[in-house]
Amino acid sequence: MEKIEHTTVSTNSINMHVASIGAGPVILFLHGFPQLWYSWRHQLRALSALGYRAIAPDLRGYGDTDAPPSATSYTSFHVVGDLVGLLDALGVEKVFLVGHDWGAIIAWHFCLFRPDRVKALVNLSVPFIRRNPKEKPIDGYRALYGDDFYICRFQKPGEIEEDFAQVDTAKLLKKFLTSRNPDPPCIPKTGYKGLRDPPTLPSWLSEEDVNYYASKFNQKGFTGGLNYYRAMNITWELLVPWTGVQIKVPVKFIVGELDLVYHFRGVKEYIHGGKFKEDVPFLQEVVIMEGAAHFINEEKPEEISAHIYDFIKKF
Repeated sequence: MEKIEHTTVSTNSINMHVASIGAGPVILFLHGFPQLWYSWRHQLRALSALGYRAIAPDLRGYGDTDAPPSATSYTSFHVVGDLVGLLDALGVEKVFLVGHDWGAIIAWHFCLFRPDRVKALVNLSVPFIRRNPKEKPIDGYRALYGDDFYICRFQKPGEIEEDFAQVDTAKLLKKFLTSRNPDPPCIPKTGYKGLRDPPTLPSWLSEEDVNYYASKFNQKGFTGGLNYYRAMNITWELLVPWTGVQIKVPVKFIVGELDLVYHFRGVKEYIHGGKFKEDVPFLQEVVIMEGAAHFINEEKPEEISAHIYDFIKKF
């Protein structure tokens, strides 16, 4: 970890914290919720040792990157704008892109908006979600899963932050990171009162890891990360010109068989039934990792690093 360099880059009117290591073709890693650049620590070391320059920013709202207060500043257009500005500031023309969770959503949209800046994409957990012109995404989730579905509970500013504040941050992060329940997550009206620590942490997650995450979320709070969910309908509105547009970069997609997103209604059928390939015509590989859950880049670090390398070395 001591070889990883940390810098701050000014981009798109914010200051972005960036972790990087190595030299060679650039791989840009995009994290999800509730994570940080740190979730890619294993891949940064592994891929840099194989001759790549591995870069992982804290996305807008997270860690040591600025967090604009309004949810309207967290559309995919804002976040992709941050990343394009980052590449411009670093003098990087094209990258290999790797995303997980919200980072995967941002990566899909990066490829929609600026395919000229992407050599190839490896995305984890969240498949491309074609825009439904007839229904806003939050309305769709509420109709499928009800008001207690986590994405719906995240919508009201301040409300879920109060729920999160009921428990110790490290305990809350252990709840998120160690969950292996593939059912659509719902948050009870009582919030997280009485939440207990898991009996033991899995081998891939240490108390040191949890404490690093907790220290940053204690400083920054969760609002920045939650604002991505609160901007989903705004992004949907702004995406009208891209309705029906395909992803036109080479893609490898990886998901754990216990991943909660893989078990959302219709996702398996979309991935395996041909529609995914219609929307992403250069999709070359789909990998279902047996026994793995949502946070596969941390749970299966060596396998994920190998999957990334085996794909991008072709280009």
